[in-house]
Amino acid sequence: MIITIFGATGMVGKKTVRYALANGYTVRAFGRNIQNLIDTDLRNNQLQAIHGYVFNEAEVYQAIHGADAVISVLGGGFDGKDKTRSLGIKNIIAQMHKAQVKRIIALGNTGILDDGKGKYIMESQDFPKEYLPVGQEHLQAYLYLKDSGLDWTFVCAPDIHDAEYTNQYSTQITYMIKDSRHQITSGDLAQFMVKEVTDQQFIHDRVAISN
Repeated sequence: MIITIFGATGMVGKKTVRYALANGYTVRAFGRNIQNLIDTDLRNNQLQAIHGYVFNEAEVYQAIHGADAVISVLGGGFDGKDKTRSLGIKNIIAQMHKAQVKRIIALGNTGILDDGKGKYIMESQDFPKEYLPVGQEHLQAYLYLKDSGLDWTFVCAPDIHDAEYTNQYSTQITYMIKDSRHQITSGDLAQFMVKEVTDQQFIHDRVAISN
């Protein structure tokens, strides 16, 4: 199985690449600073590092064409000016349609989970105002996926800590997990996303995850 990973050079992306390789997948790792990915830990015949820009239609299409699934862990700024998360997903979706690839797992945050009152958590009065701009980016990415017709899963992560896989986490669709620590290790997050490629347990779902 071939998986294309966008945002492959970030904290979560690099671990996602590693776990996908460990599970025997062929990985196309897509990113701008791809030279940072090719180190002694990740030298593998099943890894193809692709330097490209997520807004470039031709480069994204070539990365997706012939793949079986896509994982997007795109990052970006927090001030709302950086549109990598939303417009990046929009371009990925368009190129997936052209390449006839259906499965995508994408990373968002908890602000777009339901608050139990018919609204998103980010719409509540006590939601931190400094996170609203990036919350809007995640919301737009989710709406693009929701309307895409693809087999999507949107993983809504709390605070991400750079640590390895612990296998001590919970998941829940649509709503925040009660009594959780409101944090997740990058290793657990990456492992869950790789696992969900084939498990297909949460197709067309927003999934809360937390240690």
